Amino acid sequence: MIIDHLQNASQYTGTDKRLATALKYLQDTDLANTPPGRYEIDGSDVFALVQEYESKPREKGHWEAHRQYMDVQYVAKGVERMGYAHLGRLKSGTYDATKDFLPLAGEGDFFEVREGMFVILSSQDAHMPGIVVTLPQPVKKVVVKVRMPDQKS
Repeated sequence: MIIDHLQNASQYTGTDKRLATALKYLQDTDLANTPPGRYEIDGSDVFALVQEYESKPREKGHWEAHRQYMDVQYVAKGVERMGYAHLGRLKSGTYDATKDFLPLAGEGDFFEVREGMFVILSSQDAHMPGIVVTLPQPVKKVVVKVRMPDQKS
């Protein structure tokens, strides 16, 4: 897992071509004014999901991980807490390959993700996004899905 401010994104562009494409999209797009929806960046290899929601109590959150895509989660407006745990610390549910979704159970650590920050989550990074900091508030987030380097298009 990597957490940083978007202004520092260029430090991570040398690690993977698709990840560089995702970070450039976040830097070059007026995300505050982009409506919710799915946006193709590089076909099915890199695409963005623009979401607007209200942060929720931890009890309503769920742990998840992905095998085919890494997440680059960017908070365009608002603030939320996000849970993190190494995949090996949690109990796995049944993986849904059509949704690239692995439900998990257990405990992890939580940190704040503020407006202008991004988090890069790979296949070993279980996460619980969208959690309230103090009171529920609106959050606008862009999740860029980046096909893992070992996954074929």
